[in-house]
Amino acid sequence: MTEALAEPEAFSVDAFLGGRVEAVQPRAGHHRSGLDAVLIAAAFADGAEGRAVDLGAGAGVAGFCLAARAAAVDVVLAEREAELVDAARRALERPANAAYRDRAHPVAADILTAAGRRQAGLLPASFELALMNPPFYEAGAVRSSPRAQRAAAHVLTEAGLDGWFRAAAAVLAPGGILAAILPTARLGDLLPALDGRFGGVHLLPIHPRARQPALRVIARATKGSRAPLAILPGLILHDTDGNGFSAPLSAILREGAALCDVHPWPA
Repeated sequence: MTEALAEPEAFSVDAFLGGRVEAVQPRAGHHRSGLDAVLIAAAFADGAEGRAVDLGAGAGVAGFCLAARAAAVDVVLAEREAELVDAARRALERPANAAYRDRAHPVAADILTAAGRRQAGLLPASFELALMNPPFYEAGAVRSSPRAQRAAAHVLTEAGLDGWFRAAAAVLAPGGILAAILPTARLGDLLPALDGRFGGVHLLPIHPRARQPALRVIARATKGSRAPLAILPGLILHDTDGNGFSAPLSAILREGAALCDVHPWPA
């Protein structure tokens, strides 16, 4: 294996977790992962164990971040777009990712159908953990990108948001844990999608700054649980002045901390 691998100009190499993860991402035409992917991976503690699946993994950023931090987790990166699956495979060849290379497995998968999941080896009740950053716009509700792949990352298909949570419930074993990140505007759809499938829901509002409304919410839920819903204190992204990240965010982004290390959040 070469010391360093050059990427075509159409792709960038992006560092996460202070350089512990390097992702290969298309510069244009596809969704590019960033803060949301790192936050959703941080929903699981360093001591998490078992098989995990990143549903709609894109170029693999969230799954890579989880694998880099939690040494006892083996993660499948399930993505529909072949170009992004290939980008994730190329990223795993980079020396920076050697520590978890054997525990991260990009696969091409249509996760929204039972046949697609089965064909990709995503068998029912076969994972302990799942994470996802699903599309969140309804078709026609926004002006989507003219690039079909980028639009698909943001605009829901006919399966809707419920289809993503149905898929997560299908592949998780009883007692398995799901973490998902969505805009707060989709809370009205999130809770019904969890109902009857997941319980013990913890909701974490993500605020751009103190005294500003939350724009994102992370939901962590347990398959088959009957525990009540809990809304946790909000996480603040930026300090009051300037664009610097808050101390908890800096620890997550640059040091690889989990949410439970820096904020009220279940381990």
